[in-house]
Amino acid sequence: MSTVTTAFEIRDLPEILGAEILGLDLSQPPSDEDFARIRHALAQRQVVIFRDQESLTPEQQIAFSRRFGPLEIHVQHHFHLSGHPEILIVSNVVENGKPIGLVDAGKYWHSDLSYLALPSLGSLLHSKEWPAQGGDTLFVNMVAAYEALPDDVKAKVDGLQAEHSYLARNRKQQQVTGTYRPGLTAEQEARVPPVVHPVVRVHPESGKRALFVSEGFTTRIIGLPEDESDALLAFLFAHSTAERFQYRHRWRPHDMLFWDNRQTLHLATGCPPELRRTLYRTTVQGDAPRGIAA
Repeated sequence: MSTVTTAFEIRDLPEILGAEILGLDLSQPPSDEDFARIRHALAQRQVVIFRDQESLTPEQQIAFSRRFGPLEIHVQHHFHLSGHPEILIVSNVVENGKPIGLVDAGKYWHSDLSYLALPSLGSLLHSKEWPAQGGDTLFVNMVAAYEALPDDVKAKVDGLQAEHSYLARNRKQQQVTGTYRPGLTAEQEARVPPVVHPVVRVHPESGKRALFVSEGFTTRIIGLPEDESDALLAFLFAHSTAERFQYRHRWRPHDMLFWDNRQTLHLATGCPPELRRTLYRTTVQGDAPRGIAA
């Protein structure tokens, strides 16, 4: 695909990660040259923010997202946008006693779909309704978190593998939100068995090393006794989500965020329940995580 190249600005944020893209209307397909600039910015800055995407339609969001790779259809099919299963609705809005989207999405540190054999390359989240207060999204730089580990911990984790499980997380969330987060059918459960990934993964584009564990989906370290596994994971979770590695995104009207799930974690901070918040998410399939030994 190639269209007319557009003049737009990519401006690095002063925080530990992130760049904003100004002057680009994604309702018009970017040229191959512009697309390459965007992809490079994502690999280098981990989160890119497309400002002022008011005219972007669901069809256009899907088309742009698909240029990065195949799109995932989320296992929670209850919350797909009608006619567009590629879009997961993330929302706190309840109509006729039923949520219109995933109410409790992301209220824990995680990398999207790390529980799949091919975890997500990245996710794109387009703001449709935004609250007057709250609703921020936090991100952490997992490359910086790895680089800041003591040398003896690096040596320990470099060759380890860990299990990731969606079922374990879904059950925990059900205990908090009840029927607002539906359980999975046997067929759905069969689609998301536990998987094993390296604790440290190498980014396929930048070549940088990043921690690849999260409190959201990582359940245990393979080959370690349970108490040792629990202690190491607790340390890695606390270390990687420390404030010095964080960026807080305060949403503006019509923002669309694109984050690299291969080298970040994120967390939704939530907002007062009486304030409406609705976003449309597309998720790009990635590759099998490659560890250091590979």
